[in-house]
Amino acid sequence: MVMKKIIHIDLDSYYASVEARDNPSLRGIPLAVGGKNGRGVLSTCSYEARSFGVRSAMPTAKALQLCPNLTVVSGNMEKYRSVSKQIHEIFRRYTDIIEPLSLDEAYLDVTDSTLFQGSATLIAQDIRRSIAAELQLTASAGVSPLKFVSKVASDMNKPNGICVVTPDEVQSFIDDLDLGKINGVGKVTLEKLNTLGFYKGRDIKTSNRNALISHFGKFGNTLWDRCHGIDDRPVIVERVRKSVGVERTYLNDIHSLEQCILSIEPLFVELEKRLEKALADKLINKLGVKLKFNDFQQTTVEHKFDKMDMQFFKLLCEEAYTRSRGRSIRLIGLNVGIEPKKTTDQLQLPL
Repeated sequence: MVMKKIIHIDLDSYYASVEARDNPSLRGIPLAVGGKNGRGVLSTCSYEARSFGVRSAMPTAKALQLCPNLTVVSGNMEKYRSVSKQIHEIFRRYTDIIEPLSLDEAYLDVTDSTLFQGSATLIAQDIRRSIAAELQLTASAGVSPLKFVSKVASDMNKPNGICVVTPDEVQSFIDDLDLGKINGVGKVTLEKLNTLGFYKGRDIKTSNRNALISHFGKFGNTLWDRCHGIDDRPVIVERVRKSVGVERTYLNDIHSLEQCILSIEPLFVELEKRLEKALADKLINKLGVKLKFNDFQQTTVEHKFDKMDMQFFKLLCEEAYTRSRGRSIRLIGLNVGIEPKKTTDQLQLPL
């Protein structure tokens, strides 16, 4: 069996770095990109801001409390998408096997590459050098035989760093790994793992697989595999888009169902526009409504449906609102599930 060579590339503080690159006055200061009003949420922040405890997905108001000198700028998605295309053009010089995870993050399979005598480490270094020289942005990289290890490794020496985990180092790397660094282990799961006495990869490796499954279901099995160095997932070149959505965080909380229903009407119009291109070769298979409450808990209601329908969205909104239990609403989202059109033409067999 051929050992894979997988690189995970992750741009450093992508949105903030693009803004600082294009505006010298923003360089070297605590900087964040996101909503500037009191109800906004940060998309990303510079490492100078992180030193104050500021993090992505943090409410702007909280970030400003932690760092009063924080400069917050509004995002420019059109610009970030444009730069992302340039980044992926650089990726394609090294391999065609690329799995984008977001605008600034991707897996690259360079197993069969002959560049740099087939050295994945040298390829990753050259990718980072090209991004810095051509786009004036920094990227961090993780290199290993496994997808999840490469992703974890890319975060080890941020910003502007690289971490290489060779095949014979994989198990010791995993053994020493904090479980919170493994994708899928969120705050609640980590607390439960710690309560059960699991802190490091080695703790899971020496545990009982069936016991893990009984505590964590399917993810328990995945976690057991990961901590034994098992990750057979290939780098997937093309992802099938399964949904289109739109959401909005409101400056003032919504306190009634009537307000909620009125608020989804402009979202419906915006969603229709976003669907125009997506439905060229796809069909709608479900509709959904998401509500985020003032305590930052959220709920989603989805049901099968085959077309855009305002009245159906309103019914979903009513169902979701019943879960508010007196809480006000700070965000509303609409989403549409889509699937490829099925080909009904049958081949005629010769008689």
